[in-house]
Amino acid sequence: MQETELIEAASKGDLNSFNHLVLQYQNLLYTQAYRMMGEPDSAEDLTQEAFIIAYRKLHTFRGGSFKAWLMRIATNLCYDELRRYKRRPVTALDPLDQNQEEIESPHWLTDPGESPEEAVERQELANAIQDCLNQLSPEYKAVVVLVDFQEMDYSEAAQVVGTPLGTIKSRLARARTRLKDCLLGVWELLPASLRLMRESEL
Repeated sequence: MQETELIEAASKGDLNSFNHLVLQYQNLLYTQAYRMMGEPDSAEDLTQEAFIIAYRKLHTFRGGSFKAWLMRIATNLCYDELRRYKRRPVTALDPLDQNQEEIESPHWLTDPGESPEEAVERQELANAIQDCLNQLSPEYKAVVVLVDFQEMDYSEAAQVVGTPLGTIKSRLARARTRLKDCLLGVWELLPASLRLMRESEL
């Protein structure tokens, strides 16, 4: 079934169709929530909550980008959570297992083709990126995650956060600059998508 058919069927109560949509977008929403919140447990909870809300409000979807519609629900939930616990300490990318011991190599960061040295370097870089993201305001964080991590274009990002295109561009420019200043020495190790700082691209 095409996405539009799945949406239509799900809006009529077909859980199987909605489950197909969940499978298609769950990684995208989880990544958004994880980068916004900085911790896996909150990201999982917010991703689940976003899909519950989406299912209940599916009848209000009026076409356009379903991905942007879902991402807006997830991003707004993250905004609310961040504002509710504004001063709550944020955990790093190293989560704890059931025994409250640090997991050295989380499964979502595992690359079977890399050496131990490369794994350590990547882990340090991931920690640095998340630490710097956590220092951004929710509005700046949302934009840079949408564009530079989720690889959305400016128009899609504008739909998600509900702001004009010009605002997206200005927030992204400021967020990238703050990330660059924060990361300093590790900047050149970042993926190219996170080093797009040229004015011509804005």
